[in-house]
Amino acid sequence: MQQGPREIVTPFRPIPLDVPEGMAPNEFFNSTENLNDLVHNNGLLINPENLLLYRKALGHSNLFDTSIIYNTSKLILNPLGRPVRRTQVPENVRNVWNRMNQILIEYMEEAFPNPEDHLILCGEASLDATWPLTSPGVPSIRMLHNHFIVFDKKELEQAALADPDNPNLTDGGQHSLFQHHMKEVYRAFFATLELKHLKPMPSEESQLQLTGYPQGLPCWEIEGGRATLERPGFWADYDVILKGFIDFYRSFFSQVSTRNAPMPRDIYFPDQVIDKLLFNNDFLAAAKIVRERCIRDPKYANSIRWQPAFKQLIYRNDAGKWVVTISQNSIGNAITELLGVVVKRVPDAEAYEKTEPALIERLLEVRRRLVRADLGEPIGTCYWPAEV
Repeated sequence: MQQGPREIVTPFRPIPLDVPEGMAPNEFFNSTENLNDLVHNNGLLINPENLLLYRKALGHSNLFDTSIIYNTSKLILNPLGRPVRRTQVPENVRNVWNRMNQILIEYMEEAFPNPEDHLILCGEASLDATWPLTSPGVPSIRMLHNHFIVFDKKELEQAALADPDNPNLTDGGQHSLFQHHMKEVYRAFFATLELKHLKPMPSEESQLQLTGYPQGLPCWEIEGGRATLERPGFWADYDVILKGFIDFYRSFFSQVSTRNAPMPRDIYFPDQVIDKLLFNNDFLAAAKIVRERCIRDPKYANSIRWQPAFKQLIYRNDAGKWVVTISQNSIGNAITELLGVVVKRVPDAEAYEKTEPALIERLLEVRRRLVRADLGEPIGTCYWPAEV
């Protein structure tokens, strides 16, 4: 078996879109005006916290694939004012979201118990509001959402090798800005964070044997396994990882933007930022490299995402251990690519409909569990009833 990233082909049912003149199809599909389609044709469950569970119409996997979106489209009309990361979500909403995550992951492990047969992953990506506003194809939905995905490892093994230079794959690997210039600084900074339920994991244990990914990313093993996700303390640790990443990202790009800039406001870990970053020559030298390139290369400068952009992931490795990792989201926008899985979606209604009954049954079962835990009310569509 040759190790390397895989490109898996996933069929989908073409979505009829009546795109207004002057809008690109992906802009309309991701627009708040089109969220009615998300609810009425693909919605599974909604709760008073405005968390919507839905089937992915353009999915990553037809084995199991669903998302939760924090639908603030009717509460916050300014797309740039909406939460795009967990730290911006109200605590009561985040608590409900954590419980939904825990139940979904528990179900995925129960339904797909063998790590040799299935790859399980879930996570979130902050990308929408952090894209340069002038970039083509910027998603306009700009709302935080989670992914819950299962892949068949035999299908992945049989899939074609992906181009290792695919820009979405370089996002978290050896070409990454953080990893290439500041690998030791990055890891040393994360090592200062106090974590109760997570312990650092060596790369050789965190990588999937099939793909060789994640590449170069800090990874942490969840001590106690999946059951630890039932503890509020785990989710506090999960947020600490994100807060640490945000501090690192903001501190770095403030130095890129302005030489010898002061520490950004509202830093979560000011002592660590001063001690490990703002007096570190490698950190500041890397900022100088990026700053000088921005000055002479306007195209490169426009591609930078100046606000914290990340992918944070929980996944099950080959040994059945549960792992947390995080990456800056500088190029790619698919969470699967952190694990070396590139998804090529192809329109093929007939192929999709062969997998649809089993997929929907799994989605309805996890919905039943969420309803039973008082985490929302079911939604009926033309594909499934509202009754649980």
